[in-house]
Amino acid sequence: MRIAVLLPCYNEEQTIGAVIEDFRKELPDADIYVYDNNSKDRTSEVARQHGAIVKKEFRQGKGHVVRSMFRDIDADYYVMADGDRTYPARFVHQLLEPLKNQEANIVIGDRLSNGTYVEENKRKFHNLGNNMVRGLINFLYKSDLKDIMTGYRAFDRLFVKSMPVMSPGFEIETEMTIHTLDKRFMIKEIPIEYKDRPEGSESKLNTLSDGYKVLNKIFTLFKEYKPMLFFSFWSILFLVFGLIAGVPVIIEFWETGFIDKIPSAILAVGLVILSVLSFACGLILDTVAANFKKQFEWELNKIKQDMKVQDYES
Repeated sequence: MRIAVLLPCYNEEQTIGAVIEDFRKELPDADIYVYDNNSKDRTSEVARQHGAIVKKEFRQGKGHVVRSMFRDIDADYYVMADGDRTYPARFVHQLLEPLKNQEANIVIGDRLSNGTYVEENKRKFHNLGNNMVRGLINFLYKSDLKDIMTGYRAFDRLFVKSMPVMSPGFEIETEMTIHTLDKRFMIKEIPIEYKDRPEGSESKLNTLSDGYKVLNKIFTLFKEYKPMLFFSFWSILFLVFGLIAGVPVIIEFWETGFIDKIPSAILAVGLVILSVLSFACGLILDTVAANFKKQFEWELNKIKQDMKVQDYES
């Protein structure tokens, strides 16, 4: 059984050594990978001194790091955590157990249910952002996930090798969660404790800019994964505004037989046309999305067969 611990890092000289030792204590036979994302400090040097496999990712952003990790590393199970020692390694066995029992393809370390994130996190608006993103995704997919944006996750090989990573930055966690729900992978949450960064260690997150990127990613994936619902919303919106602009024109024509509100009539017709076009786009793209899901299922079956062949040969 091959287990790979994935640690994306950017300027984590202060904590990366302790993180490696923590995971080695819990998983002595695992391969520990540190992907250095253009650090300006001694992150790579410290990681090598503690026996980690160090690789470089020159494209800036956590999404680029995760993409390279998923492509390059071959294992049976993968554990991903941050290099800032905010996620205790002792919970790794609880994250791996559902994967080994084939109860899940992805296991999430839930920081929010037991309240430790709210107590430990000192950054403003992060709790609000977590709740907003969680509520939006749960609403769209009728799910009941507690922590959408946690960086402590475990995956099986099927999920890793079938995950198309498109996000460049910290919105990668949101993308993975939406991909999991949309493609109906089995997902399970395990409550964990969260510890804030030690004094002197600086967060790389920017609340406003990264929050905007996450919401924009949800908007984009909503359009791609649920086009009928997305374009139906705009269709109804255009239709409502079209009726608001057009009803007075219709009443005027009904009463007098003439139309004096020419601009309102043009606006109403334009809005109704946009409504029809939006609905038509939704129908067409929904068919495309359905065919893509069928293609994905076919590719998933192919990956499963290849995995069985690799396991047999090994």
